[in-house]
Amino acid sequence: MKKSDKYLKIVEWSDEDKCYVGSVPGWLDQCCHGIDESKVYKELCGIVEEWIEIYDTNNMPLPNPTSKKYSG
Repeated sequence: MKKSDKYLKIVEWSDEDKCYVGSVPGWLDQCCHGIDESKVYKELCGIVEEWIEIYDTNNMPLPNPTSKKYSG
């Protein structure tokens, strides 16, 4: 499992912005946007990876994980 898998990534439609926006609740507010939902998700995943690298490079503790574990 990658470190980034521990963070819930949300891509949702914004009526206000008329596009999809991506965020990580409790860590990254709306940080990317676009008209293609899958491209926004891919960009969001890249942003999370970059922030993890920044935290690791600076020996900073990562925020608490936000993903939920589901069974079944």
